[in-house]
Amino acid sequence: MEKNSFKTNIAVDKSLNEVFISINNVRGWWSKNLIGKTDELNATFTHRDRYLNVTFKIAELSKQKIVWEIVSSHNNMFADNLHEWENTTIIFKITETEGTTHIDFTHDGLTPHFECYNVCSKAWDFFINNSLKGFIETGKGDPISGNYASFTTSFTVNKTAEEVYEAVNNVRDWWLEDIQGSTGKLNGEFKFFVNGKLQFHFRIIEMLPFERVVWLVVDQNFANTEKQEWKGTTLLFEISEQGGQTQLRFTHQGLVPPFDCYKTCQNAWQNYINISLHNLIVEGKGQPNQW
Repeated sequence: MEKNSFKTNIAVDKSLNEVFISINNVRGWWSKNLIGKTDELNATFTHRDRYLNVTFKIAELSKQKIVWEIVSSHNNMFADNLHEWENTTIIFKITETEGTTHIDFTHDGLTPHFECYNVCSKAWDFFINNSLKGFIETGKGDPISGNYASFTTSFTVNKTAEEVYEAVNNVRDWWLEDIQGSTGKLNGEFKFFVNGKLQFHFRIIEMLPFERVVWLVVDQNFANTEKQEWKGTTLLFEISEQGGQTQLRFTHQGLVPPFDCYKTCQNAWQNYINISLHNLIVEGKGQPNQW
């Protein structure tokens, strides 16, 4: 265990079994924005919201100890250190003595030298000492609201992961033809202008061949609003082969219902992803420039 990792602990007047069940009900105390099973050994589950995208693997699951390994993570609040949580570990140690159950919580690897340490440690302090404790004692926690779930959509095609990956990176053939810059290499940057005014500026911050592509919105200026709601958000393309087919899952991390542009942008992404990109992959021809 790494020295100086974030730790906290709570004690509740509940049985060890009740505490174990409550911790595993992660939607009840941490986040409603979860995909996957949270109570099965070796299962993975993913949280996505406007700031954080993180995938956990349940590496240990007993009534005395629960361990989640962080497989992948993007924290959009810290653009220079998006992946600080990766390869860190969440540990719950549970002990029962004289009718009181103690939970020792550690985020192993979350240390003070992390850019996110102050924010993340305060967040864990709240979720363990307030939300989880309240959930165990009263059945009511204070998890991250579903209102902050990022926009996501997906489709499945009878094509290989390689073909889907290549189509995603061929941005001019499914989204906007007049993009300036590189769309197919790590750390490449590309921009889109309307009447000489910058609309979008993206940086490709992750490219895992045939599996994953991530764009960071460096800058954004819509013509009809002064709000830069996209700035600092990320666009995530996840590719996975399933039973001889390939699924593409698209998430605009940070595009959330409270945004003014949410409905319009949601409709636009539905068109570009589920129609234009889908058709480029399946038929070889997309419908870009429906701007």
